[in-house]
Amino acid sequence: MQDSTPSSHKENSPASDSSSHQLFSGLRIVSFCTLLSRILGLVRDMWMAALFGNGLILDAFTLAFRLPNLARRLFGEGALTAAFLPMFVREMENEGKESAWKLASAVLTSLATLLCLIVLISELLIAGFSFFTDISHENQLLLGLIAVMLPYLILICIASQISAIFHALGHFTWPALLPILMNLIWILGLGLVTFLFESDVARIYGISSFILLAGVVQLLAPLPALKKMGFRYLLSWNQSKEKVKLIVLAMLPVVVGLSVTQLNTMADSLIAWFLSEASSGTSTSAFLPDLSSGTAAALYFGQRLYQFPLGVFGVALGTVLFPLLSRHAEKKDFESLKKDLLMGLRLIFIIGIPASAGLVILAEPVTKLLFERGHFDVEDTRQTSEMVAAYGCGVWAYCCLLIVHRGYYALDDRITPLRFGMLSVVLNLCLNFALMPLWKGTGLALATSFSAMIQALLVTLYLQKHVGSFDWKNLGITIMKSCIATMIMSWVCFEILEWNGNPIGTSALILVLTEAIGAAVICYFVLAKLFGLDDLWLLFPSKRKKPTR
Repeated sequence: MQDSTPSSHKENSPASDSSSHQLFSGLRIVSFCTLLSRILGLVRDMWMAALFGNGLILDAFTLAFRLPNLARRLFGEGALTAAFLPMFVREMENEGKESAWKLASAVLTSLATLLCLIVLISELLIAGFSFFTDISHENQLLLGLIAVMLPYLILICIASQISAIFHALGHFTWPALLPILMNLIWILGLGLVTFLFESDVARIYGISSFILLAGVVQLLAPLPALKKMGFRYLLSWNQSKEKVKLIVLAMLPVVVGLSVTQLNTMADSLIAWFLSEASSGTSTSAFLPDLSSGTAAALYFGQRLYQFPLGVFGVALGTVLFPLLSRHAEKKDFESLKKDLLMGLRLIFIIGIPASAGLVILAEPVTKLLFERGHFDVEDTRQTSEMVAAYGCGVWAYCCLLIVHRGYYALDDRITPLRFGMLSVVLNLCLNFALMPLWKGTGLALATSFSAMIQALLVTLYLQKHVGSFDWKNLGITIMKSCIATMIMSWVCFEILEWNGNPIGTSALILVLTEAIGAAVICYFVLAKLFGLDDLWLLFPSKRKKPTR
């Protein structure tokens, strides 16, 4: 299964039709697969919510699953990819495929060895802590689920590194299919454990086991396609050990810089777990209020929904833009790099601003439609919808960070994102404890959104030290037009919701949401056409012929 994008050796400028075709062809592939994956992810989350509801079991599971998921973002598709991909591109273009395969083999071997050691030590620590200390039933469940899912960390991180090789070679389909495989196996597991087990604890352990199976499939499935593209695992990878050391040194600051949003949301969940009534049992103080059981699960579902537009567009655009930026940087073509960055930022604001508004306005009806069934009750809907709205207001900022950080890493600057990332983590923690007394669990989500907005502004401004001044007039006009179109779109959407009142039943709710979302999308696209937001149409296939060379 191979999708081809035009070769990186073309001499056309990035503004040309050929380069645009390369970028947006890859973007459409990744976006479509990500959309399908997010839809399947929503199906699985709806089933999880109905089966368990917001409560202790789902709190423990979501927190345990975050650990391998965070490791995937840090070591797999995050920091390691950001450090590895530019060097792999350099090896491929300057030294040839043989040298590039040696580098990839060395990185995969080193990553597998490190992750195996981490998981082994962690499993031994968990076993010792569980057997030799007196811990609560809640924390025993949490540690048990962590122990079951830790090996997934090895599988998914190596699979993500293989995906980085695909990206560097200009192939995006297989990496985009891996999350789809994960969700399909997870949904299969839900069906089987629901049928086979009566106990919720047995069911949650069964689902955790299916996640391990999904990791095995994600690792093995793309290997034949990679081999067909010419990749060979070379036993002489030792010759690239020095370059691996450079990658490790390069990735250390990226761990924080690229994954601050994930670290902040992880901190949200940890705070929610330890301050929840299920864990603490007693109030701590007026400044550290007890959070109701289910807060961690509500945060998880809120993050899942805001990641829908983030993954379909923000991550997809960052994925296909990064190799292009890396090639510009390697050729010292900073003007082209700046143009592509600005194009990415314009697209972020054109899509991200209405996406943020939509999540805020539609948080409650969407949450009710997706999750309110089974053990997931009206109070769970209220709790989760507040998280969706709080995280949703920062979608444009999360997307902006994905693009701007990749600009820094393409330019071989890993320290600046690290510094601003550390500032954002500190700011997020301060805002967490400042906002919790007023808004409790929702304050955790708001703190993450606010800190992401500030971080996005700072890193974008500072990037000009590398690439020169941005065309702020052009970017500002784009933002202004997008904001005006979004306000009109939001008014239309809100009026439709108000006119329909409180629909009773799933069919009525689907009808109302279809009307509201359909009218909002049509309104925004019409206004985008009237306002001249031309970059929006780059996301759709063009019937124009490719230029001849």
